[in-house]
Amino acid sequence: MTTEESSAADGAAVAPPGPDGLPLLGNTLQLARDPIGFFDRIATYGDVVRYEVGGLPFTMVFHPEQVERLLVTDSDLVRKFQFEAFGGNEFAPEGVLFTEGEQWSAQRTLLQNAFTLERIERYGETMVGVAAEHADRWATSDEIAVNDRLSELTVEILARTLFDLDVDGRGEAVTDVANAINERGDPRSLSKFFLPSWVPTPSQRRYDRSVTAFENLIDEVVSERRGADDLEERDDLLSLLLVADGPDGYRHSERELRDQLLTFLFAGHETTSLALTYTTLLLAQHPDVCERLRREWTDVLGGDDPTPADVPNLVYTDRVLTEAVRLYPPAFAVFRTAVEDIDLDGYLIPEGTNVTLPQFRIHRDERFYDDPTAFRPERWTDEFGEELPEYAYFPFGGGPRHCIGMRFARMELKLVLPTVLRRLEFDLLSDPEPELAPGATLQPAADVRMRARPPE
Repeated sequence: MTTEESSAADGAAVAPPGPDGLPLLGNTLQLARDPIGFFDRIATYGDVVRYEVGGLPFTMVFHPEQVERLLVTDSDLVRKFQFEAFGGNEFAPEGVLFTEGEQWSAQRTLLQNAFTLERIERYGETMVGVAAEHADRWATSDEIAVNDRLSELTVEILARTLFDLDVDGRGEAVTDVANAINERGDPRSLSKFFLPSWVPTPSQRRYDRSVTAFENLIDEVVSERRGADDLEERDDLLSLLLVADGPDGYRHSERELRDQLLTFLFAGHETTSLALTYTTLLLAQHPDVCERLRREWTDVLGGDDPTPADVPNLVYTDRVLTEAVRLYPPAFAVFRTAVEDIDLDGYLIPEGTNVTLPQFRIHRDERFYDDPTAFRPERWTDEFGEELPEYAYFPFGGGPRHCIGMRFARMELKLVLPTVLRRLEFDLLSDPEPELAPGATLQPAADVRMRARPPE
């Protein structure tokens, strides 16, 4: 009897099953060849599976109950995964996305004041106005890269709502750093993903240049805002961070302030633009769904653009967006690291093991979704939602560290989609099933190209 079999017989936790790997490399090459396919292959070993990438131990879990335990019930057993373990790049380490303990708690409490429902609803007019301006410009183009145009749109919405900032001449710094982060985070390129940051590869130099330009932009914006005569009266996130006190008088340091703005400008625009990109891609292939959406908008909105007050009545719009994000979750996996040994359904996750919670794979699991790869917004009835395990769908994470901008993002999606599609129809010119490039977010590997034209 092996040691593992003996431990199992004794009721002790045992090592999870997993694929064989190469000496030193483990499963690195398998992941690099096909990151999305690697998730599918790993899932054949069960709901708790061990693997190794870049010399680091990982465990991937596939059942909603296990996800809920790690994100909610026993969230203190894990901490945020430190991505600088691969390549050594740090991005906004003092921002709320990566801080821990009392520092994170104080930051989160202060930031929540900027994301109350009342504040978010006040941003609605700006969201719609920006979306309308961009859509009107696209109508004059023969062909556009929808992913790029939606990125520009969401950067401007974020800058004008959360930071009261005019992005003219500045938005490129945000999109450049987003592209550089995703390029460095794409495991398909071993040299980009694993080489230390001090190795001056072309992708590392692009990353360094873009981050420097982005940080310079942030410093410029903060300096301008500090000098504003009406700083105390302003209602945006940046002004709030400059004047408000958190628990026990907590205020952001200069480094924390910079990293907070870096975090929100990158993550806040990137995930929303991707959700809109994949929704537009799916709708271009399903004219019947588009037609049903337009009927809802006529019934609810008449001839007007949407307002926050209309959002609760856009039921089918909500289902379309929910289904699109199920199929293409912009943050395709949540990563954590065990801070102590964890017994997860009889399997041992040793302290220091990195844990992967793959939304992309769980969202497409046939145990929870009939015809899981099909785009079927009508599946999202109230009854289906009640029967679905809670963490079979978690595009915004979960538990105490769920996405703080979730309300903002959902409001933005439900206002921007009808604003754009009431003005335009899209003809798909590129691959209807794009190759995916999972980096920091779930990017399409190539531009999603479409022709935009007024509705017939």
